[in-house]
Amino acid sequence: MDKVQKGQCFCGAVAIEVTGDPEAMGYCHCASCRSWSAGPVNAFTLWKPDAVAVTHGEQHLTTFEKTESSQRQFCRLCGGHVMTGHKGFGLVDVYAATIPTQKFEPGVHVNYAETVLPIKDGLPKMRDFPAELGGSGDLMPE
Repeated sequence: MDKVQKGQCFCGAVAIEVTGDPEAMGYCHCASCRSWSAGPVNAFTLWKPDAVAVTHGEQHLTTFEKTESSQRQFCRLCGGHVMTGHKGFGLVDVYAATIPTQKFEPGVHVNYAETVLPIKDGLPKMRDFPAELGGSGDLMPE
């Protein structure tokens, strides 16, 4: 049986569940993610859409779409960020902090060309995205 983990927005009005294991985990350094997360880097967990379910408070979930590549979802009551849909990639980014029981095991840095916080952790540093997701696939030095 697949493991199920629960998460919620800041106030708890929106609850989600993720099932199984994420497809990938890592850090995004792009300006949009930094601005949205109010931090120098954003920690992501990527899931197939059918592995993510809103279990409570869907009526409070609002979507903001700055670009076609990211459908950012947040609670309209508290403003708490919950997840971002990436339709073009066929994935959903559930922010690492949204699922407190998920052991965060990052495997990659994406959009590292835009970093404002260089991190030396031995993980691959992608200039943008992997080639299979439409990026260059280029790696950068730490």
